[in-house]
Amino acid sequence: MTFEPRIVGFLCNWCSYAGADLAGVSRIQYPTNIRIIRLMCSGRVDPVIVLDTLINGADGVLVMGCHFGDCHYTVGNFYAERKFRMLKKLIALTGLEDGRLRLEWVSASEGARFADIVREFTNQIKALGPSPLAGENPKPDLLQNMQAAQMAAASFRLRVLVGREKGLVDEGNVYGEKLPQEEFDRVMDDAVTAEYLRNKIYLMVKKEPLSVKELSKRLGLDSQKALRHIVAMKRHGMVAVGQVEGATPLYVALEMGR
Repeated sequence: MTFEPRIVGFLCNWCSYAGADLAGVSRIQYPTNIRIIRLMCSGRVDPVIVLDTLINGADGVLVMGCHFGDCHYTVGNFYAERKFRMLKKLIALTGLEDGRLRLEWVSASEGARFADIVREFTNQIKALGPSPLAGENPKPDLLQNMQAAQMAAASFRLRVLVGREKGLVDEGNVYGEKLPQEEFDRVMDDAVTAEYLRNKIYLMVKKEPLSVKELSKRLGLDSQKALRHIVAMKRHGMVAVGQVEGATPLYVALEMGR
């Protein structure tokens, strides 16, 4: 049986959706695998929703917006691009192929380009095969990883970093001082990894009480790094000592601490 991907497209109203409309009225053929969700701006695409779409079995997600300089809201596509970069970093940590997510710019006059992109992306997803999260029995480890990524994407820390990148890197602070892009990227990479690991730990100890030693073993982390994450999570009300075996504390998740 031929695999036909299920692709969800998030398209901005002013450019890419109009480009899709032009492809239709111009009778330009493209695969019907894509299901389009119309948004006012690509900058309104929430990483949490994209991850939820993948968690619920979509084989691919295609985000389209206006070309830079053409955004109806001036900088909406800038924020879309920053969110996309953060998403790619998170997905890379989960083990899901990052080729299942794509961002493109399509203007209202580019109906043919819209059709070409959908065709290329559909073939790309066909080559990857069905999503391991699709069907009645998604891979449990991957599912947990994606849930941790979704929780990380919703965190205040990552949302603030995405929202402040333009101001910190391009515009500078009140003294006109700008943060080098490579320095910001390093801060963002560290934050993405930390938020992902902490939420993965949270999901793990939500299932069963675990020690720092066991967590470090399952995560492939140095025990000192695992302990630092636990300390930070205790400070934020995410975990607490649930019981002690001998001299070893076992940690559990705190529902009300989220």
